[in-house]
Amino acid sequence: MRSIKIFSFFICLLFFSCSQLEKAEELITGLSEKEQYKKDREISDEIFEIWQSRIPQALDDSLEIELPYLETGQLKPRNFAIYSYETYLMPGEVIEAETTTDSSSTLVFSELYKKTDSESKDFQKIKSGEPQTRNLKFEIQEKGLYKILIQPEIEANTPFQISIKKSPTYLFPVLNGQNADIGSYWGDIRDGGKRNHKGIDIFAKKGTPVIAPTQGRVGFTGEKGLGGKQVWLRDSKRKQSLYYAHLDSIVPGLRRVNAGDTLGFVGNTGNARTTPPHLHFGIYRRNEGAIDPLGFVYLTEEPENKESIEEQISSRIKVNSPTANFRNKPASNNSSIIKKGKFGETLMVQGKTEDWFHVRDSLDRSMFIHESLVRSVN
Repeated sequence: MRSIKIFSFFICLLFFSCSQLEKAEELITGLSEKEQYKKDREISDEIFEIWQSRIPQALDDSLEIELPYLETGQLKPRNFAIYSYETYLMPGEVIEAETTTDSSSTLVFSELYKKTDSESKDFQKIKSGEPQTRNLKFEIQEKGLYKILIQPEIEANTPFQISIKKSPTYLFPVLNGQNADIGSYWGDIRDGGKRNHKGIDIFAKKGTPVIAPTQGRVGFTGEKGLGGKQVWLRDSKRKQSLYYAHLDSIVPGLRRVNAGDTLGFVGNTGNARTTPPHLHFGIYRRNEGAIDPLGFVYLTEEPENKESIEEQISSRIKVNSPTANFRNKPASNNSSIIKKGKFGETLMVQGKTEDWFHVRDSLDRSMFIHESLVRSVN
């Protein structure tokens, strides 16, 4: 009996040690979320490889979208669907991609890529989303062409809605102001071509409050130079300073402020004496100098989310017109024709955005086609 107990003890010790070693190995090797998903769901190497192989094709796709963007559809098991969208973004814009499903347990992997340079076709991954919450959010640091990849888990079987939007990092710096109040932009010619505008001008009635768009520390207040009465606000989180110029007056005793606090009031001091009252708003970044502030404050629209995502969309459709253009955008204007469709051509439906189907053809090319040019396959 004693020998049996000793044997059992060593078996338990061995099992415990193996278990601990396995956990330690995971920590050391640092499994990616996709690798962890493969392990947790016990996915075979062959199936996982098929799923992973969809990424290079998606990176080669060149679908462009305007934000906000909304697409609905139906995910099917082992359909290996992947969604890829390109859009231009500016510093200060916050990009957010969210996939809503009927099943709360469905995993959706999302990734954000940036084109490496204008001469290259390569994209570099800069951010991964949370597969459990099906959400990706990132504050843009550099202007350029970005690509969002959305890849559902292999066995996903649920209606879905993809919502992609952008929003400004900061509050609008003039109280109750709007985009239409911006009358001059970054790079506009000044002094007959001697200099370029290093900010944006927001026009408002004299005395309109200007506010802190984020929390920060006021570094300077006073009147000097071309800017007249001015406030400099330091945003330590982003290592940049915000410049408010041509103020009529400044709130006294400014030190540390929170987003929404009043800093001063719109005027036309400095070299703006002959112009209508406005705020010159600029951003200066450490080691870079002045940068375009527009993306940080430009107000954006919210996507009109559908109340229900149970809309039934055919998984396959056919071209039902002798003339059918497949486009790189869900729009007839300002879009490029990817190819000409053939009557009766069968397409796999990825989803639908307004009056446009997002489809893949027999060569696995991703495109948009208008609903008037196709019919459902029974």
